[in-house]
Amino acid sequence: MGNANLGLILYGNILLITMTYLYLFKIRKLIGFQLGMNIANLAGGSFAIVTGVILIYQFPLQFVFITILSTLLGMFVGALFGGLFDYQTLLTGYLNGLMMGLMAPMIGAVASNNTLFLILIEFIFLISFILLLFGAKKT
Repeated sequence: MGNANLGLILYGNILLITMTYLYLFKIRKLIGFQLGMNIANLAGGSFAIVTGVILIYQFPLQFVFITILSTLLGMFVGALFGGLFDYQTLLTGYLNGLMMGLMAPMIGAVASNNTLFLILIEFIFLISFILLLFGAKKT
């Protein structure tokens, strides 16, 4: 898959994260802490994995930089989503983003630019966020 396509996929993921955050920000008072924990875990962890895999596909020999970047992004997104609810949820999202961010470049390096694997990871990412939005809407 070309670098331009990978950049567009990453941009689309960032847009999805942003739109989901803005939607959840509006209804955060209606969401319980259990669902908030799951949201923070899902957002931080899945974004870190998808970002790490995409970036390692784009820059295959930059393991240290990609690991640092995917870890920081996962921690930031997990803490951002967790911060919508309470401090414990913020910490859970932060730690899940940390762990997934550390693992993501390793997973991407082992997959070695397999397009089918990237499609699977993206599909899981999109379906997870669709389920997240439906779950939050029902509260």
